[in-house]
Amino acid sequence: MKAGFWVAPEGEDAAMTVMPIGAEPPLRAGKVNFLATSSAEEMIRRCRHTAMLLPEIADALAVQKADKPGRLFDITDYPGDDRELITQTLGEGEVAGVAALPNGVTAQMQEAVMAGVWRIRFTDAEGRLIGDYVEVASIPAAVRQACSALPASISHGPAPAGAMNVMPVLTEVADRAARNRDGDPTHVITFSLFPMSPEDMAFLQDTLGAGPVQLTSRGYGTCRIVATGARNVWSVQFYNAMDTIILDTLEICDIPSVAVAAEEDFRDSEMRLREIEEAYFK
Repeated sequence: MKAGFWVAPEGEDAAMTVMPIGAEPPLRAGKVNFLATSSAEEMIRRCRHTAMLLPEIADALAVQKADKPGRLFDITDYPGDDRELITQTLGEGEVAGVAALPNGVTAQMQEAVMAGVWRIRFTDAEGRLIGDYVEVASIPAAVRQACSALPASISHGPAPAGAMNVMPVLTEVADRAARNRDGDPTHVITFSLFPMSPEDMAFLQDTLGAGPVQLTSRGYGTCRIVATGARNVWSVQFYNAMDTIILDTLEICDIPSVAVAAEEDFRDSEMRLREIEEAYFK
């Protein structure tokens, strides 16, 4: 048996992963150069809300710290053209995702091309838009809010028949998750380093459960970040260009670093946003 993989009955190798694979992430990252087109000039002239908002976002970036709460800008009641211009100006960066909040509201999140700037749309249980925001933060507050109600302890029954390593893995996960505090180094469990049977992985999936947050980072390759049903326990999976999983891990931490904007990102994004403002909005 290969470390971290199992052999299917037909003999075909298939990855056994902590969280199921198959569903395409709800949001995909890309880049839109709308401001460089001829159709943008007239929209910019009539969208003064956007012109006033951009320097406020840049000012927030100038003082934002990676370990501090972010700042929200409510654009829900902006005219439709302004909200569309904001969408085009911010563009689509590397990280996107969804978070299911405890009150039944869903947050759809898309990082801008300026790291640390996020577009957040909130919808109710019927899918109706109830809030539209731009947020300056290392990670949207909705991610932390969605995970706040998760249990800190992990409970499970006896090992299933065919189990190999799942029980010591669960002991390690439960111990690390219970002791984790904000700012602690991330503890990583890599499933390619030791063998896990199909029974192991099925029991691990059933025990941890699925959590309320799913993020996708499309920087250097694709990374899928999924909250499990246990607080501070995340499935982090990396894919190659063929959408084949190449690294399958559990991370015990506050938020996996691959999805979080760093301190220098805020300064770089401030500079970039001021350049955009100067070039197109003055």
